[in-house]
Amino acid sequence: MTATPSTTSAAQDFILVDCQPPIATVTINRPRQRNAINYGMWGDLADRMEELDRDRQVRVVVITGAGEVAFSAGADIADFDQYRADSGKGRVYNAAVDRLLDTLASMDTPTISMIRGFAAGGGCELAVATDLRIAAEGSRLGIPAARLGISIGHREMRGLVSLVGKGNALYILLSGRLLEADEALRIGLVNQVTAVEDLESVTYQLAREIAALAPLSHAANKKTLNQVQAKPALDNLTREEAEIPLAQFDTLDYQEGYRAFLEKRAPNFTGE
Repeated sequence: MTATPSTTSAAQDFILVDCQPPIATVTINRPRQRNAINYGMWGDLADRMEELDRDRQVRVVVITGAGEVAFSAGADIADFDQYRADSGKGRVYNAAVDRLLDTLASMDTPTISMIRGFAAGGGCELAVATDLRIAAEGSRLGIPAARLGISIGHREMRGLVSLVGKGNALYILLSGRLLEADEALRIGLVNQVTAVEDLESVTYQLAREIAALAPLSHAANKKTLNQVQAKPALDNLTREEAEIPLAQFDTLDYQEGYRAFLEKRAPNFTGE
């Protein structure tokens, strides 16, 4: 597998992309710093995810960290003096983080975090923002923001509460603990825990299964989920929002899926 470096000079080689359709792998590539994410990398990650989402050949994106120690230890503390010394600088920094989180939330393409080792702080928040999370045994996840005297943003809080609920979100934040993989699985912070040696095979098997299904269905389900979370009463949906589930019946992929079911064969979805 050949990874290509990021094209953004501020984060050159810190983000690697291995695009082998229908699956692309994005690797945070700072193993000596436990894959800590510096200021430039937040924007670079957003750029790369947007590029991959536009590529119709890519059906799933897997995000991971280089090396054996960490998925990502979070925001690079070396940036704090320059980018987070006060609320004014923090506002600019948070905007870069928010852009990545908004990108992940709006992507039609499914995303999976493949977690080995630490996923702490911003690294955990990044994993929470992806659609699915597969963790190796021995991984540890948490958001110890209170240890630094800071708090998490609204988007990070919304994602965390949506994933694990109010009580577990407060447990993670108030304790400042890094949860063992089994506890993370129990509270819904991750979807599956595997043996370390099986992490890649399990993750990419799931990615292949997702990629084989209808991409328009995935995109519609993600949009509908976002709408349900934003408008839980469902009484103020726009006409366009309300029509998203019905629009699938007018696609070629629906016709293909229907015929394949009747003919007892695997469908060949084209995203049309």
